[in-house]
Amino acid sequence: MIGACLWVIGIQFEVFSWLNAFVQAHQLSNEFMLVALMGMAVFVASLRKSLLLRVAMRERDITAAEAEAVARHDVLTGLANRRLFLETLERRRAAATLVPTQAVLLVDLDRFKPVNDIYGHAAGNAVLCAVAERLSALTPDAGLAARLGGDEFALLVPLDGGSDGLTRLAQGLIAAIAAPIQWQGNELKVGATIGIALISADQADADVVLHAADLAMYQGKKDGRGVFRVFKSAMDIELKARAQLESELREAIASGAIEPYYQPVVTLPGKTLVGVEVLARWRHPVRGLLAPACFIGIAEETGLIAELSMKLLRQACLDARDWPPHFQLAVNIAPQQFQDRWLCERILAILTETGFSPSRLEVEITETALVQDLEAARTTLTSLQNLGVRIALDDFGSGYSSLYHLRELKFDKLKIDRTYVDTITMSAERAKLVDAIIKLGASLGLVTTAEGIETDASVDWLSDQGCDYGQGYLFGAPMPKDAITALIGKPLEEIQATAIAFQAA
Repeated sequence: MIGACLWVIGIQFEVFSWLNAFVQAHQLSNEFMLVALMGMAVFVASLRKSLLLRVAMRERDITAAEAEAVARHDVLTGLANRRLFLETLERRRAAATLVPTQAVLLVDLDRFKPVNDIYGHAAGNAVLCAVAERLSALTPDAGLAARLGGDEFALLVPLDGGSDGLTRLAQGLIAAIAAPIQWQGNELKVGATIGIALISADQADADVVLHAADLAMYQGKKDGRGVFRVFKSAMDIELKARAQLESELREAIASGAIEPYYQPVVTLPGKTLVGVEVLARWRHPVRGLLAPACFIGIAEETGLIAELSMKLLRQACLDARDWPPHFQLAVNIAPQQFQDRWLCERILAILTETGFSPSRLEVEITETALVQDLEAARTTLTSLQNLGVRIALDDFGSGYSSLYHLRELKFDKLKIDRTYVDTITMSAERAKLVDAIIKLGASLGLVTTAEGIETDASVDWLSDQGCDYGQGYLFGAPMPKDAITALIGKPLEEIQATAIAFQAA
């Protein structure tokens, strides 16, 4: 801009000098000189204005180009953003044939949230930038890498190496992302699950392609994470069925169609019925009575588990008020619920409303809840125990840090995982493990309950080892309130007969 102005001034000076010499040489009048100077001034002003306008237009074009580049690239990682990725994908889809020559890889990070929670957003940003660099390094020359948002990335790649080349690329991406990331003396680790969709002419638009890759990625998450899956039409059908079930689940929770069933818990070796565990059953209008495995996972993923659990607890407390005062009620609390700082207050409100004694309530938690946030779990468990509620560590033996949690937290009971109980009479090694758990509990002043008991031989062995309580289909399947009420005070033979009848039903 400054150079252009100096150039105009130089021209103006040269023209003035020439005009002055011309006037003197031809002895022209001052009036002519004035007119000439005015004409020259108009010309120079016009030239200057034209030049300045051209410079301004060029600067505007440069600014617009820079703004356009920013609008199509992720500010943090420098990769293409969702807008540019979808535009490029749409162009290539429009030019595609029925035989796929390109593919989309949707990359979703695993275990990214704990990095943010533990080390902060600066560490999270460092991870995202490192992942972006690794993706860029592995993206083929004709490909495009993008950050779609959050911890979700995508690649658009040619199928030069066929399906084998695509497999190698996906495996290479998973391995590269899994490599540790160094940040301020810490070693940060994340993983990746990848969904792949091939691009062909029969797809409606870019969003359809990306949706297919998303479905494949979701299948990979279900299959255990850290894997890649290629889209198949059956995935879409399954997802729609799941969405329908989720909608029905919301309605069922609101309407009370999910009700508590009760599985007997007996003393060992006396085999006296002393309590029950609360288990959910859904009376589905089409599919009949559904077990928890059909819907609890969906309730946890969608955030419905808290509402469902509290409704079940309230109904169970109302049901149990009519049972003997020594009769215990055990309820499961999902790991997600321990993120709720008001969990203890919510449980207390239900106990107060229903008039159910806290000393008759036992809350069962798994190690997953402890691993997610040990301090939050510690606070909640201590508050519940201060109310008189007892705490049981469920599925003991299935986690990887049980001894640490027994040391850090105060429990009242250990529940031995059914996978150990199933095989104690057939596997000497499993029997030794169960015996060790029972002795560990006794040494810590904890009572033990064995889950999944199905044979008299298991009962005899567990009783001999000192196990305090038993639970399983040998003593009774989960059943409604009326059936449990009828069994209280009855001999074991009648309880088992009822169990057989419910299993047959």
